[in-house]
Amino acid sequence: MEIGIEEMRRRFLKVAAASVYDALDAMGYANQCLSLEIKPVTPTCHIAGPAFTIRGSREPRYDDDLKRPQFEDFGLFKAMYDGCIIVINAEVDRYCGHWGEMMSYSARQHGAKGVVIDGGTRDREGLIAIPDWPVFARYTTPIESKKRWRPLEFQVPIYVTGTLTSQVRVNPGDWIVGDPDGVIVIPKEIAYEVLLAVEKIEINEEGTRRELAAGVPVAEVYRKYGRM
Repeated sequence: MEIGIEEMRRRFLKVAAASVYDALDAMGYANQCLSLEIKPVTPTCHIAGPAFTIRGSREPRYDDDLKRPQFEDFGLFKAMYDGCIIVINAEVDRYCGHWGEMMSYSARQHGAKGVVIDGGTRDREGLIAIPDWPVFARYTTPIESKKRWRPLEFQVPIYVTGTLTSQVRVNPGDWIVGDPDGVIVIPKEIAYEVLLAVEKIEINEEGTRRELAAGVPVAEVYRKYGRM
């Protein structure tokens, strides 16, 4: 069964990243959690959507010295689509801002619903002020990326630093789901199957939570739901 991006996004936004991890783990995909150093800029961020990938690298050249036909005439933003989540691999850079406030406004105008950066961002206060715009990054910084790091390609497979493995591959269209616990990558081929599994887990989670809060003995709750 196929459903649209907006319905998938709406349903994934209702579930916990922990439940997504549990579903993937049970299906044999244990290494889909991005580095736990990639955190939400605001503590209550939730993010969900298909990945719009950007591959970049350390690069001192820019403007006329670095020809990038894909990026001419704002090609990066024109390629974005409703519901997508920007995912950036910043490789070994750990000092400059690979994204920022004005880039966010532009991406949002073209349908993007948030950004995940294996690197840094500038303009934290400005990003927080953008309504419904979740940002996950390793750090914030005042240092600009121009003259130091440049995006070179978009909508290509990339590697992002992982937690249980050194790298997690992110293909264009893979689903990205994240909350304050972390960010998970769901291969697009199994995204709907994972969603259904996660929703079942969430039903049990809610039942467990409700009955424990009401004082039902833990052994009884565990026998009923099989979760703690």
